[in-house]
Amino acid sequence: MAALVKVQAKIKVDNTGALLNIPVLLTEHGVFEPLLDYIVSQSNNRSPPWMDRVVFSCQLLLEYMEVNRDLFSDPKLLFQYFVQRLSNGTMDENGNDPSGLFWLPRKVSNVNQLISALNGLTDWLVIHHETIALNPFNEASSHQARLNYAAWHKRNQHNFLGHIRPQGLPDLMRKARKVRGKKDVIKVDGDAISFPEQLFQSFFVRGVGGAKDHRVAIRDQLILLLMHGAGVRESDALHLWVDDVFEDPINDNNSVIVRLYHPEDGKAPNKWIGRKRQSTRAAYLAEKFHLPPRNKLTGTSRVGWKTRIVDHSDNYIQLHWFPSYYGEIFALLWRQYLLYLLPLERSHPYAFVSFSRERMGHSLTLNAFNQSYKAALARIDQVVSKSEGRTPHSHRHAYGRRMSNAGIDVRIIKKALHHSSLLSQAVYTQPGVRDVTLAFEQATQKLAGQHDTLFREEVELSWKTIMEQGFDNIDPDGLFSGRFPKFRTPST
Repeated sequence: MAALVKVQAKIKVDNTGALLNIPVLLTEHGVFEPLLDYIVSQSNNRSPPWMDRVVFSCQLLLEYMEVNRDLFSDPKLLFQYFVQRLSNGTMDENGNDPSGLFWLPRKVSNVNQLISALNGLTDWLVIHHETIALNPFNEASSHQARLNYAAWHKRNQHNFLGHIRPQGLPDLMRKARKVRGKKDVIKVDGDAISFPEQLFQSFFVRGVGGAKDHRVAIRDQLILLLMHGAGVRESDALHLWVDDVFEDPINDNNSVIVRLYHPEDGKAPNKWIGRKRQSTRAAYLAEKFHLPPRNKLTGTSRVGWKTRIVDHSDNYIQLHWFPSYYGEIFALLWRQYLLYLLPLERSHPYAFVSFSRERMGHSLTLNAFNQSYKAALARIDQVVSKSEGRTPHSHRHAYGRRMSNAGIDVRIIKKALHHSSLLSQAVYTQPGVRDVTLAFEQATQKLAGQHDTLFREEVELSWKTIMEQGFDNIDPDGLFSGRFPKFRTPST
């Protein structure tokens, strides 16, 4: 099978100096141009992760087509069996696979993502390259039409004027893909596992604060405070500039104001205006440092940005400390951190930097922070665990649940978390799995001594009494059982 390799490429699309940095697929004949054309056409409004997913799904399809060359006369039938192989894998019960693919079964959600990515690609190729549709629309059954409408309604019920049906909606309801993904399991509540509050102090002081390099300790404590005390995502924290932290002019409590600006459209600091009269951060980075915003980078240097709601026309969100003393701790550490930061030569405006010998002064990457976070947990004998709430994102959940437990109005929680909908923080206000378990344990204690008579015994048998009976089938030599066991515990 010919090798297919995904690589990052810089594509020149016009006579300017700007290049597109996008993923492409290399075959034995060079770049796979249909995929390249599609990615380029969508690059203006699509994220790098989306591009990677399209390229990966195309790679899987081409690999499947290669090992089944000349086998399928109908492209639609090929796509149907391709989806089956994604779901079920390619190996037989003995682990053999003559095709050499050796695919393992994929999760339903992952298969559906791959199908969706390929649907977009192949539909575009049908229109612009006049290819044959691999997964065309067919006439939907009445049941499927109702499901289509239900899906449309769910996507649009919270949008402004989302209740108004578009003109083409009836036609859309009557169509269904020939090959569709399976229904995924229903996630009832989506429990937001938050970082355990009782663990935070030791993690902050001995875990993060226990780093050998004091500069690293203070840097990571500042990021941790942003996450745990202000609900910031770890990726958003790495977009912070030194100029984004201000003394609080209103509240005389030794706290600070922290603003996170949109990485592209946020207002540049200090009323800066560029040569072409632009004042955005993207323009500032380009003119001052010859850098793109971090959300436009690729590879390990990229830092995503998810927040869409801003608090000001300058396109920033203002953070809110809860409890408020977290802001005072941040202010104290921030002043110490600046003493370490200011002497460094930096070719960027970002606040959090690497202190390693190889990357001294470079902007901190997400991978580096996650490794540092993992090492901090190890110092207090803990490991990263999403199910136990020991991940960077779990601190945002802890922030939201802390506000909910304090009885703060859901509209205030929405504002503090910068959610676009009140439903977004419902996951923080509803009981989590841990809350249900705790409630049951407390209720069980209240029922102590009130158990149903079905489980009462007239004679309470101890474990010692039971063992005296002997178990000839499993302990024929009487080593541990019988009236006089050969191996006795000190208490016998």
